[in-house]
Amino acid sequence: MQAIKCVVLGDSAVGKTHLLNSYIANALPGKTIPMVIFDYSVTVMVDGNPIDLCLWDIGEDKLEFLFLRYQSVHIFLICFSVVNPASFENVRTKWYPEVSKLSPTALIILVGTQADLRNDRETIERLRESGLKPVSRAQGLAMADEIKAAKYLECSAVTHQGMVEVFGEAIHGV
Repeated sequence: MQAIKCVVLGDSAVGKTHLLNSYIANALPGKTIPMVIFDYSVTVMVDGNPIDLCLWDIGEDKLEFLFLRYQSVHIFLICFSVVNPASFENVRTKWYPEVSKLSPTALIILVGTQADLRNDRETIERLRESGLKPVSRAQGLAMADEIKAAKYLECSAVTHQGMVEVFGEAIHGV
């Protein structure tokens, strides 16, 4: 069976673990989830063939594991929250440089998480009070071009918007 190794990385609290839990188990953010996914494998069918999709959840607190995990990775989902401009900037200054240095041939998909909050009044007000705005789709597309990502996708683990597309692109992109 073909195996695809996919690393999901980005700043803490951008929704990586909720993204994985939502995809794997249809768990909803806000519910207590007994384990934090670090290394998980799921079998998916692609064109009638089983594929072993190996998913790794990597965050800021796990940087020491990155080098070991990058060996033979096929695809990286670099995540940022569309309502956290600092996490967006870290794609450029932290995550992309790390990936391009340690695994220059791997495919990259840039993922804007928490898309459901982009139009949330409380979230917009909180950002406005700090002189900030949500990251726009156009900004995400421009960043994807800058970091040479194969795609830019947005998703929400709460509404499940874009979930199938994110992992479908990861599987078909390899």
